[in-house]
Amino acid sequence: MRGPAGASGGAAAQGGGAGPRGGSLLERKFQRLGLFGPADFIVHLPLRYEDETRIQAIAELVPGVPGQVEAEVMHSEVQLRPRRQLHAVVRDDTGQIALRWLHFYPSQQKQLAAGRRLRVRGELRHGFGGYEMVHPRLSAAGSPLPQALTPVYPTTDGLPQASLRKAIDQALAQADLSDTLPDALLRRYGLIPFADAIRVLHHPPAGASYQDLLEREHPAWLRIKFDELLAQQLSLAEARAARHKQRAPVLPARGGGLPRALRDSLPFALTAAQKRVVREIAADLARPFPMHRLLQGDVGSGKTIVAAFAAAQAIAAGSQVAIMAPTEILAEQHYHKLGAWLRPLGVETAWLAGSLGAKARKAALEAVAGGRAQLVVGTQALIQEKVDFHNLGLIVLDEQHRFGVGQRLELSRKGESVVAGRNLIPHQLNMSATPIPRTLAMTFFADLDVSIIDELPPGRKPVLTKLISDARREQVLGSVMAEVRKGRQAYWVCPLVEESEALQLQTAIDTHAMLVQALPDMRIGLVHGKLATAAKQEVMQAFRDGEIDLLVATTVIEVGVDVPNASLMIIEHAERFGLAQLHQLRGRVGRGAAESICVLMYQPPLSGVARQRLRAMYETGDGFEIAQRDLDLRGPGEFLGVRQSGQELLRFASLETDARIVEQAQEAVPIMRDQYPEHARAHLDRWMRNRKDYLRT
Repeated sequence: MRGPAGASGGAAAQGGGAGPRGGSLLERKFQRLGLFGPADFIVHLPLRYEDETRIQAIAELVPGVPGQVEAEVMHSEVQLRPRRQLHAVVRDDTGQIALRWLHFYPSQQKQLAAGRRLRVRGELRHGFGGYEMVHPRLSAAGSPLPQALTPVYPTTDGLPQASLRKAIDQALAQADLSDTLPDALLRRYGLIPFADAIRVLHHPPAGASYQDLLEREHPAWLRIKFDELLAQQLSLAEARAARHKQRAPVLPARGGGLPRALRDSLPFALTAAQKRVVREIAADLARPFPMHRLLQGDVGSGKTIVAAFAAAQAIAAGSQVAIMAPTEILAEQHYHKLGAWLRPLGVETAWLAGSLGAKARKAALEAVAGGRAQLVVGTQALIQEKVDFHNLGLIVLDEQHRFGVGQRLELSRKGESVVAGRNLIPHQLNMSATPIPRTLAMTFFADLDVSIIDELPPGRKPVLTKLISDARREQVLGSVMAEVRKGRQAYWVCPLVEESEALQLQTAIDTHAMLVQALPDMRIGLVHGKLATAAKQEVMQAFRDGEIDLLVATTVIEVGVDVPNASLMIIEHAERFGLAQLHQLRGRVGRGAAESICVLMYQPPLSGVARQRLRAMYETGDGFEIAQRDLDLRGPGEFLGVRQSGQELLRFASLETDARIVEQAQEAVPIMRDQYPEHARAHLDRWMRNRKDYLRT
């Protein structure tokens, strides 16, 4: 599709000339913004608006706020120090201000002839010599003022606002502005027609509330946000419907067998929440379409035993099970824990990780390919080309958000098979100890079935959290000694150094050396990501066996490490860590009978965000509350790990402020799909072109 009529001519008029096959230079800039045809241009909506409807006196200008004055040029000159720049001073009856351009053209110098009256628009700010405007816009004084707010659009290098406005106006004249929502839904949710909303946002009428437009609370914005969220929800509903048309092996939950034997062999009783979630997963596995369930549970809530019951059901029905974890420490912990539960019941297990020797790896691959290994646990080594499964029916991804989309799909493809002419794909269980806030779950995870373990096993005591300045380091060392004298163990987590892995490693080594010197009578171990796997396993086993009193570690111990005797966690420079990481680290203690403490040692002064993070950790141990505060602080892009993907998660709606509209959009999905399928199709065509695949990932 080409852009609005006249776009090519616009490029020529600006001297861009014709480009290669991609169209004119201007068209290629439009395409960089995802603007190909009229339907794209009309929903390229303003970022903000400028009020150019009035002239202010210089004395009325407010620093930091755009303003517009008409004033006489007192003088102008090109200054060469500290760098070449154009400088001018203008005045009206109420005062004077300086104007400054670091990049300028001869035409601007001519405009600034002494004695000329100009209209000047820009943002007032404090400069070295008083108030000034940097790179203000100049135009002739006395020309007619706009009657409405001026839209400012998202743009790209070398694409001026004037070109965007012209192209959008052309698109508004050409595009189909018919409504994709039936009248019944417009009335139900009090929404204005689409055409009205679009015209208002591109050309706000005189008297339109600047504040409502800026804060996206104007009825026109409410309609657009509803449309965007409805399109997203329709897309996810389509994905769910498509999944229900796929076929998976039926893995029924029989009355006895392996799951019953597992339950009878456990030295503990499942919590009510665990029993509920086991039933939900069991019902999914017995269906002929693939399970796609997210299992959420706070740190220490007992997700692994739930996964063991899912595995037992799949194995009892004749399928293999693969469990993939993002780190070798976590994968190994799953291997030992699941093996301890299932091996005595006759289940053959296999371990696959990058550190495996050639002979052991060959034996594991043969056991997996031949079907002898019923439960296969490992890292990303599971998705390597040489790994072939005999009949993979269930895959379990722990900390699933740490895997890329391609990695998840690759493991799923390992289980694809053709039975009686039907393509079967395995069931999938995603586990996460980072709870997903409700609004995020309602939007970006709406096509998943979600199970929540919302209670901790009996005996899990809340961890006491303390905030201590690093000026009180001696006091912290005293706490470590006191805890070890009681026969307990402690973690000392090194500061996060994001800029350099080598620097972070050195920090860990230096911290270990400092603690060995400060605590000479203590057995102190060190574990970090660069340690050879065998050495890492040796240190961790020594810590589990009580042969190490204090473990100095980087964030490799963030998930999966379970040492009930460890009752003290010191996190150094806690202000450098994210909320989710701090909560995960804190979850490494409080796993035994003793009261546990997490010390967040920080270095003042704290930034505003760091202060809010540490306050959240101090005030609550609830993972869902922590996750909600994390979302509020970081936004959904960082929360989902796609901040730098180059794609926006939501262009217009906000998860922080538009939860009510999310609920309305969810409510409208079945109405659109069941009663107005043509409207639903048109709505998706308008809003989801080029974005559907992204939302699915």
